[in-house]
Amino acid sequence: MSVNQLSDSAQNYLKIIYGLAEWSQEPVTASVIAGKAGMKLSTVSGALSKLRQQGLLDHAPYGAVNLTDLGRDYAVTMVRRHRLIETFLVQMLGYRWDQVHDEAEQLEHAVSDFMIARIDELLGHPSRDPHGDPIPTAEGQISIPQAVSLTEITDGSQVQVERISDDDSQLLQYFSDHGITVGARLSIQQGDAFSDTVEVASPKTGAPLRLGQRATSAVWVSVIGRAPAGEG
Repeated sequence: MSVNQLSDSAQNYLKIIYGLAEWSQEPVTASVIAGKAGMKLSTVSGALSKLRQQGLLDHAPYGAVNLTDLGRDYAVTMVRRHRLIETFLVQMLGYRWDQVHDEAEQLEHAVSDFMIARIDELLGHPSRDPHGDPIPTAEGQISIPQAVSLTEITDGSQVQVERISDDDSQLLQYFSDHGITVGARLSIQQGDAFSDTVEVASPKTGAPLRLGQRATSAVWVSVIGRAPAGEG
């Protein structure tokens, strides 16, 4: 059975399960999947049972959900489609990075493997999508950049943005307005005591920005050094 023989719903569940585990060590549970998918827990539990019967995942009642080897192969195929389509929309059709997620969600179920291969070739086989997420190769290989959440960065660090979650389009617009995009370099200073904020200088304007947890939890960075004394 090929991934095209799975229902759109099954394809979505596999992609969601893979995505939840890609940047987190936390167990993927039915309730977490339900929250991500915006669906009732009972609906998700029924869908997971069907996927387990198809040999696509392991799931004990009230336990963590894990993809089988076959399930992971299908999930990676859908992730590859989604991220290549997003990259195509940005690079070739002029979409903004905050506009592509929903479009890719629709198109990924309709495209053929041949079309995806042609898109990949046209784009020069990109390794990352517009948000910094790694794009699997045609063989299913994937290289995840060494990065941590901005919430874990200590005061005085200089970092490079590696990935920004595309879950919140308004937040993506905000980041874009201030030049916080993949590849941008930031010098980190902690905000006021008990404020749970981080202060950075806007890469676009140089103006100080205070980022709360909603923002910092969406940004993944690699540490490249220590900021010069006095720099924010």
